[in-house]
Amino acid sequence: MSRSDQKPRVVVTRTLPQAVHDRLSALYDTELNVSDLPLTKVDLIRAFQSADAVVTTVSDRIDASVLNGPGIRARMIANVGVGFSNIDTQAAENASIVVSNTPDVLTEATADIALLLILASTRRAYAAEQLLRQGNWAGFSIVAGLGAGVQGKTLGIIGMGRIGQATARRAALGLGMKVVFYNRSTVQGLDFKAEQLTSIEDVMTRADVVSLHIPGGGAKPPIDRALLALMKPTAHLVNTARGDVIDEEALIDALETGQIAGAGLDVFAHEPTIPERLKALTNVTLLPHVGSATLEVRTAMGMLAADNLEAFFAGREMPSRVV
Repeated sequence: MSRSDQKPRVVVTRTLPQAVHDRLSALYDTELNVSDLPLTKVDLIRAFQSADAVVTTVSDRIDASVLNGPGIRARMIANVGVGFSNIDTQAAENASIVVSNTPDVLTEATADIALLLILASTRRAYAAEQLLRQGNWAGFSIVAGLGAGVQGKTLGIIGMGRIGQATARRAALGLGMKVVFYNRSTVQGLDFKAEQLTSIEDVMTRADVVSLHIPGGGAKPPIDRALLALMKPTAHLVNTARGDVIDEEALIDALETGQIAGAGLDVFAHEPTIPERLKALTNVTLLPHVGSATLEVRTAMGMLAADNLEAFFAGREMPSRVV
């Protein structure tokens, strides 16, 4: 069989739902990672040297050292995730490597987790559960373990894209919260009441709960110590975006000192490593990056990555090309 008759070779860096594995294996010469252990940098380089396309996830750091190595064969990266800050897109473009992502399909699931974290943080759910699990609950009390209600309170959204809007809609229509938001461009046509503010500072100052929905990958965290200092001492911060959008040390300081009341975090700056100081706090709810973690959504993400692969190899327009 000639090279032109062979199936394209595809390396998948992490385990995907079985339906996605089945589809990829039927279409391509596919190398799967059934152990689900992250590939080392050496393994990633080998993948790009041996495959025509690589299916990556947000946990894979695809930087210039991976993309600019000798003998790189891959011409496409199908990233399974709405974000792609794990990929040096400029290096990919310089190397003529196409990059795609999987937007839209995880919007509702991630917004659900943002809502969960809003309620868990404001109602002090972790501290209450810890009290019970450690055998220290003395029984019902009128005054012990009081959290804060959200009805009539202000939710501040930083980044009013698909997930930001879905979170705001749930809070406004389901919880009766007022919504203010910051977005770089003007947002119109919302089906719920929300006020667009002119700066992140305005949102941080006014909101009782701030929910982050902005991309990561910048040179420094956009939510820094100065912005955290603007928040009310009764306010809560929720992050379901990327861990590197917050100055993590500054956030820990704010939580330890009571500068803010609490936080709910699904993402962290150096995953899977979580600072011990953060884990020791009872006024923060921590989840292990499960914003899109439903079988339906993770399957849909993998299938969209497969759609992008098929379009790429067929020379058609890809559903969600980013480079």
